[in-house]
Amino acid sequence: MGLNLTFHGAAECVTGFCARLSGDGFEILVDCGLFQGPKTLKALNYEPFPFDVSSIDAVLLTHAHIDHSGLLPKLMRAGYRGPIYATAAARDLCSVMLADAGGIQESEVRSLNWRNQHRGRPLVEPIYTERDARKVMDQFVKVKIGDVVDIAPGLQARYWSAGHMLGAASIEVMAGEGDERVRLLFSGDLGAGAQDYLPEPTGPQGVDHLILESTYGDRERQRVNTAERRRQLAEELRQAHAAGGPLLMPTFAVGRAQELLLDILAVMESGDAPMGEIFLDSPLAIEATDVFLERGWNRDSQVNPFTPLRGASHLHYLMKPADSDRLERLRDWHIILAGSGMCDAGRIRGHLKRLLWRREVTVLITGYQAVGTLGRLLVEGKTQVRIQGEDYRVKARICVLDVYSAHADANGLVQWARERRPVDGQVFLAHGEPNALKGLSERLAAAGFDPARITIPVLDQSFELGRSAVRPLEVETPRLAAGRAATLDWHNARADLLGRLNDRLEEAPDDASRLRLLLALERALKEADWEHAPEAAA
Repeated sequence: MGLNLTFHGAAECVTGFCARLSGDGFEILVDCGLFQGPKTLKALNYEPFPFDVSSIDAVLLTHAHIDHSGLLPKLMRAGYRGPIYATAAARDLCSVMLADAGGIQESEVRSLNWRNQHRGRPLVEPIYTERDARKVMDQFVKVKIGDVVDIAPGLQARYWSAGHMLGAASIEVMAGEGDERVRLLFSGDLGAGAQDYLPEPTGPQGVDHLILESTYGDRERQRVNTAERRRQLAEELRQAHAAGGPLLMPTFAVGRAQELLLDILAVMESGDAPMGEIFLDSPLAIEATDVFLERGWNRDSQVNPFTPLRGASHLHYLMKPADSDRLERLRDWHIILAGSGMCDAGRIRGHLKRLLWRREVTVLITGYQAVGTLGRLLVEGKTQVRIQGEDYRVKARICVLDVYSAHADANGLVQWARERRPVDGQVFLAHGEPNALKGLSERLAAAGFDPARITIPVLDQSFELGRSAVRPLEVETPRLAAGRAATLDWHNARADLLGRLNDRLEEAPDDASRLRLLLALERALKEADWEHAPEAAA
């Protein structure tokens, strides 16, 4: 049978996953995610889909995270009226996450258009609205883990536990009949394991083609238990308290926020960390907490570990923007958790704008930060960053605690792939930055996978699939050049350059030295050769 697989997102980057599978009589999407990171990458969210929306028969959704589900309302706006297959928990989380994303887009477009009007630039429209996000929920069809679902004539799917978040799944797709049947497995995002309320990642053995996420493909992380994780968190809290100011935690709203709150409450109550007021400043995280209280049961004890999040006297849920604004009055020791986790949207940016310049403030990063995001720039030690069109100096303590990741590390990815063998066809590596993709490719080869059967697709690249044969096709109209999906854009580079320039000016011994430095920079700008300027590093 004629079977084509195309990667429309998360190719050479970690966001926007969307794969299109077409065959005789069907065409489906696996996920339809939002791009995040550099502005050149996020700009793709505003462009028309690179496929005919009217030809799509169904969408299979691996999980609710916005980089996998975030363009579903846009797909509906473009005319899609078919089913969106997802687990019940993924559907419940999408109902709050997509509405929140639509509301954020409306709010940020209003702010951007205010600036555009003053700068004489054209106005823009949101990708979709909160109303669109609520409307698309009518198209969701609930799927149970393990059930085989008929998607279209000659096409079936089965969902397997991925262990990444509530409702997360890997999806096995079976196309065709008899000897021509082709089995593909889309990993989705795989969990790190050791979470009481999540199952271990699993999947079928013996597939024809494997599509594997690669977020941490080049990194090994220490797998810690709850006690060790809390010990490390308590140490960070003690240091932040000693610094004399508040602790700001950019937080992923679903899963990460709830786990962090549980651990913060536990270490405060045990005396391992100083007591203080805790503010969850994220409407999405607050609504998601209700889902966790309903569905986050321990798989063994049948006890819901998130019960302490209901009724703690020093834990405050801030739904209204005015409640968030009042935090500006606070000084000294308190903790604020706000989204988004990569600092690219939401209320976290308002807190960063008012707190980054203060040396006594601590910013604690607990999750993955994609290239080009504000969170990544902070982790990389930038001394000046750009937030909503304005430059801000970074003097706060920037700390990283890498024990909360919901993603499998390199060893976990290789082990999961081994357990899926034999893989008679191709292993496609997606959802990773270039170093992670390269690292995982090398690790898989060392684990016995044929290097010739490991492929790293570029954006919008298609492949003709047989049961074991694969033929790559040229990208007809590239939206991005190969290798450019995970590089910084000029907005980031400008903010970084201005920050380093300010540092040099402050270090200069006198005003005459500062003037000489500026004049030298002016001469360099006049002599700049645009055609022969070096390429930006990946």
